[in-house]
Amino acid sequence: MANFKELLVWQKSINFVTEIYELTNNFPKNEMYGLISEIRRASISIPSNIAEGNSRRSVADYLQFLKIARGSCAEVETQLIIAQNLKFLSEEHYLKLNQDIIEISKMLNGLINSLK
Repeated sequence: MANFKELLVWQKSINFVTEIYELTNNFPKNEMYGLISEIRRASISIPSNIAEGNSRRSVADYLQFLKIARGSCAEVETQLIIAQNLKFLSEEHYLKLNQDIIEISKMLNGLINSLK
């Protein structure tokens, strides 16, 4: 198994987290312990679980952590919809982030399928 830092899906998810942090800085401050915290936590979970699963060096464990990362993608996708509905994100930012999270999820699916 490749080192997690070499995986394109890990690299894209790190960039995604950075973008989430930058954009959520503009959310209303009263959301600090609400949507901001949730979307940041879920987005951080994606590269973190890829790294942890890869470091376990067991295919079964790796698959489990990749599935958790994929679940976090669904969480983020849901939270992006909520943020857009609340007008915390512009249409442009929402579409970009949504496209990115769908791509990351598809990449995770590909990695999961290749390990099975």
